[in-house]
Amino acid sequence: MIKFTTLKWKNFLSTGNSFTTVDFTDSKTTLVVGHNGAGKSTMLDALAFALFGKAHRNISKPQLLNSINNKNCVVEVQFNVSGSNYKIVRGIRPNIFEIWKDGSMINQSSHSKEYQKILEQNIIKLNHKSFHQIVVLGSSSFIPFMQLAAGARRDVIEDLLDINVFSKMNTILKEKNGLLKEDIKSTEYDLELAKEKIDLQSKYIKEVESLSNDQIESKELEIKDVNDEIQTLQTSNATLSDEIDQSSIGLQEDLKKNHDKKQALLQYKAEFNQKISTLVKETKFYEENDTCPTCSQDIDSELRSTKLTNAKTKAAEIQKALDDVGDQSTIVEDALSQLTNTSEDIRNKTASISSNNREIVRLQGQIQNINDAITKIRGNDGDVAKSKTDLELLKGKKDDLFEKRLYLNESLSYNSVILEMLKDTGIKTKIIKQYLPVINKLVNQYLQVLDFFVSFHLDEAFSETIRSRHRDAFTYDSFSEGEKQRIDLALLFTWRMIAKMKNSVATNLLILDETFDSSLDYEGVDNLMKIIHTLDDDTNVFVISHKGDILEGKFENKLEFHKEKNFSKLKGNL
Repeated sequence: MIKFTTLKWKNFLSTGNSFTTVDFTDSKTTLVVGHNGAGKSTMLDALAFALFGKAHRNISKPQLLNSINNKNCVVEVQFNVSGSNYKIVRGIRPNIFEIWKDGSMINQSSHSKEYQKILEQNIIKLNHKSFHQIVVLGSSSFIPFMQLAAGARRDVIEDLLDINVFSKMNTILKEKNGLLKEDIKSTEYDLELAKEKIDLQSKYIKEVESLSNDQIESKELEIKDVNDEIQTLQTSNATLSDEIDQSSIGLQEDLKKNHDKKQALLQYKAEFNQKISTLVKETKFYEENDTCPTCSQDIDSELRSTKLTNAKTKAAEIQKALDDVGDQSTIVEDALSQLTNTSEDIRNKTASISSNNREIVRLQGQIQNINDAITKIRGNDGDVAKSKTDLELLKGKKDDLFEKRLYLNESLSYNSVILEMLKDTGIKTKIIKQYLPVINKLVNQYLQVLDFFVSFHLDEAFSETIRSRHRDAFTYDSFSEGEKQRIDLALLFTWRMIAKMKNSVATNLLILDETFDSSLDYEGVDNLMKIIHTLDDDTNVFVISHKGDILEGKFENKLEFHKEKNFSKLKGNL
């Protein structure tokens, strides 16, 4: 429970440079009076400013500073929570915001909003809204409930039960669903577009691949023809190689032997020709000379005849040998010619093999070129490969869009379920159903305290049924103004109790700010005081009113505000 003890302020609104102090615990009931503009409601604004940094009424922060002194605006409020004493100090020019606990200031946050959260969430557990529902009941916040239509009554109760957040959630969720539907529509359009692109791309690839297959088939036939040529050349090379191998057997050795034999025969022929030349010279000498030219002696005719005969015989022998050498030379020349022809044939065949090998290399290069063309046609490095890559990207995008659509539809489905829950017939109705019996019970209890013995009942549509006399059913408008006032008062304090129950907040302070001042009569005062006296002893009630003459003598204490030289001052306690 929060027990407010004291409040003081200076240079706040119309208050001057001296502190005005109010002791909240001095009396159980206190009447606050003064002329219009004397500063009665300043106490309420000062309390709200100390706790929340803003006034109870719709007054901006700069306007809270006294316009004459224009500085040193300070408001302090002290209270006790769970055995700890707290003091809140706020100021304008200079700006001050301090939270003190048991004489020590709580470390200030670097941001005033965070410091305010500590105060609201961890200490007083009240926000500005619940402060008006629990601590303050005034003409500015009181709603004559029974004079409202059913929809407006729902708004009041939703506000009291703090469930209008569901309406805000409903509005936000509807907006979100609108965006989701637009996103789903856009996603479905993109998905259909992706499907069309995939179909077109697949068709294009199929057509290109069909054309490519025909080209590849033609190229493969070219490769087959070239391979056949290579096979023919390789077969020819194999045959030529075999023939060369066969022809080469003993060829060099035979050539050497025949060359050697030819040289020997030429040597023999030269020797024989030399011998013949000698014999011819010798025969000619004996034929032409009878005497020796050297010694001048006669040559013997017999000797001469013998020499000639021997020379002829030798010449015949040598000629025969020459003829034999000629025959042998012819044989050798024929053999050499044949061997030369064989060598030439081998060279020609070797050249053919080399030529064939060069042609094979060229044909193999041609096959490689054709294979490269086939590879390109198949699209590994060409347009089909890129098209297939693009197709895979399109399929990936389509899958992503499909997943996105599923997610969005699922989110929309969940949100639709939540929307059903957030409707007036959903969660709010369930919460209201739980509180309606409590509301009706409290209203009837307060009506009994006010000596108005009727049975009051609000249904789920917030339509009232009031049974009186012989249990006849009436509506609010069926009663007199005094009876209506009792109902209004009962509802007024019921809302405070409901607000306290809903927000789990209890406090000693209740401030009634000009409640029913416009229509309050003596009977109404008595009814109001009956309810005030039913409140527990820990409650300190302050009634702010400009009708002190009617309320005089009904309260334990009275505070009177008045203006002195344009400054509001508290006259004193009576």
